[in-house]
Amino acid sequence: MTTGRWGDATWREIAALPREHAVAILPLGAVEAHGPHLPLVTDGVIADAMAVAGAVRLDAAGWTTRVLPGLPYTAAPFAAGFAGTLSIAPRLVTELVTAIGRALAGRVACLALANAHLDPTHLASLHAAAEELAGLDGLKVAFPDLTRKPWAQRLGEEFRTGACHAGRYETSLVMARHPELVREELRHHLPGNPASLSAAIRAGKTTFEEAGGPDAYFGWPAEASVDEGRELVEMLGGILAEAVVGVMGSSV
Repeated sequence: MTTGRWGDATWREIAALPREHAVAILPLGAVEAHGPHLPLVTDGVIADAMAVAGAVRLDAAGWTTRVLPGLPYTAAPFAAGFAGTLSIAPRLVTELVTAIGRALAGRVACLALANAHLDPTHLASLHAAAEELAGLDGLKVAFPDLTRKPWAQRLGEEFRTGACHAGRYETSLVMARHPELVREELRHHLPGNPASLSAAIRAGKTTFEEAGGPDAYFGWPAEASVDEGRELVEMLGGILAEAVVGVMGSSV
């Protein structure tokens, strides 16, 4: 049975992929603090949702997609002061993503990075990997950096403020995909935190604590909803599909 996931396929099924129309999607998350109400793997949950929604759109447009097993570990220095966060060296992230791309080259036409972890150190690692892989054996890399235009403008008001770590945006997404992982008894009572992470980054802050997030969340988690989460999943899937079409230069 074909599920659309690389890891569920047999080697013969992967060998039969039509290379010129094949897209491998790599979900990228982190293991880091996301307030008192969301799990440490929040970014991985969101990245997988983005990957699956993007795959549905790409398949409908005539591409053949496979969602790779996700990468849960990465650089997460902003959250390093909180228990549970597992942060690794940025160079290791670049090396690992590059190695995965090299293994895929010659097998698929495009590697798409479905990324939900917005720590600037992590993003720099992914951009470095994408640059290193560009053009390798004809491989194209699609990496829609959600912190950049035009993508950043499409993900809701809270996201645009920059106060969006474990707030309404991320909480809604987790509620839509894995509601059992949300600590509802805590979420409902969390006051809004308008401190902007993006502004803090521009000001040179390097930790959640310095940025004004003593409990590792920014934004308004109490305002989150399943309906908004479902809408955001579709938006993220659309962004990923558009990025793939953009680098491939055609719709199919």
